[in-house]
Amino acid sequence: MNGIAYRGLQQGLRLIWTLGKVIFPITLIVTILNYTPVLPWVIKQLSPLMNILGLSGEAAVPLVIGNALNLYAGIAAIISFDFTVKEVFILAIMLSFSHNLFVESAVASKVGVSWWLISGIRIVIALVAGILINLIWNGGSEQAQYGFISSNEVVLNGWGEIALHAIQTAVVAVGQLALIVIPLMIMMQYLREKGWMTTFSNKLEPFTKLLGMNKNTSMTLVAGLTIGLAYGAGLMIQAVKEDGVSRRDMYLALLFLVSCHAVVEDTLIFIPLGIPVWPLLLIRLTTAILLTMTIAYILKRHDYRKRKDTHHEQHSYNTI
Repeated sequence: MNGIAYRGLQQGLRLIWTLGKVIFPITLIVTILNYTPVLPWVIKQLSPLMNILGLSGEAAVPLVIGNALNLYAGIAAIISFDFTVKEVFILAIMLSFSHNLFVESAVASKVGVSWWLISGIRIVIALVAGILINLIWNGGSEQAQYGFISSNEVVLNGWGEIALHAIQTAVVAVGQLALIVIPLMIMMQYLREKGWMTTFSNKLEPFTKLLGMNKNTSMTLVAGLTIGLAYGAGLMIQAVKEDGVSRRDMYLALLFLVSCHAVVEDTLIFIPLGIPVWPLLLIRLTTAILLTMTIAYILKRHDYRKRKDTHHEQHSYNTI
C-alpha cells in the first residue's frame, strides 16, 4: 500500500508541475488585469452584443469577469446589479459553458488540442445557448432574488498590493489544484494496480460507447464531470500515457468536458441566485452528449471514407 501511495504521489507531483506552469502565470496576469483599464474597455466593447442575448448592458460585466476569472467572480458580479430571472438564467447558462477561459482552456490544451479551438468552442456554445434561451423563453421577467450571498470586493491601494494579491491568488490556485490532484492520483494508482479501473471502465462502457469512445476514457469523463475541466485534463494526460487512450478518444472526451464539466459544483453554486437549476443541468448534459455524438459520427464517417478510398486505390493499382 505504501508503494502504491508513493507512486501515486510521484504522478501527482509531476502533474502539478505540468499544470502549475500554466495556472500560475495566467492567474497572475488575469488578476492584475482586473485592476487595470483593460477589463472595463473590453466590457464597453461587448455592451452592444448584450441586446442580441436579451440582456442589459450591465450583463457584460459578469460575462467578462466570469470568463476571465471564474464562476465565483462572475456570480459576485451578477449580484452587484439588478437583473431579471431570465437575465440571470441566461448569464448562468452562458457562464456554465464558458468561464475561466484562460486557465481551464490552457490546461486542457496540454493534451495537444489548440487553446484557441477549446476557447472558441466554449464561447460559441455559450453564445448559441444564450440566444436560443432568449428567443424561446418568454417568462422570467420578474426581479431576481439573490438570497443570502454578498459581493465582497477586495480594495487594494497601489501596484504593490495588487501584485501581492495577484501572487497570493496564483499560489492559492496552484495549492487548490494540488489538494485535489495528488489524492486523486493516489486513488487512481490504487484502482489501477488493484484492477478496479478495468471493472469500473466495463460498467461505464455503454455510456462511453454511446459517445463514440472506448471504455478506457471512462475515468477521465467521471473526473471531469465531477471535479472540473482542468482536473479532467490532468487525468487525461496521465491516461494517454498509461491507459492507452487514443488521440481520437482524447479529443472526444475533451470535447464532452468542454461542454459539461464539474456539473455538481457548477450547478449548485447558482441556487442562491433564485433561478431553476435543473434546466441548467439538463441543458449542459444534453448539449455535451449531442455535440460529442455528432462529432464522433462525423469522425467515423471520415475514417470510413478514407479507408474506402485507400482500398479503391489499392484495387485499381492491383488491376493495372
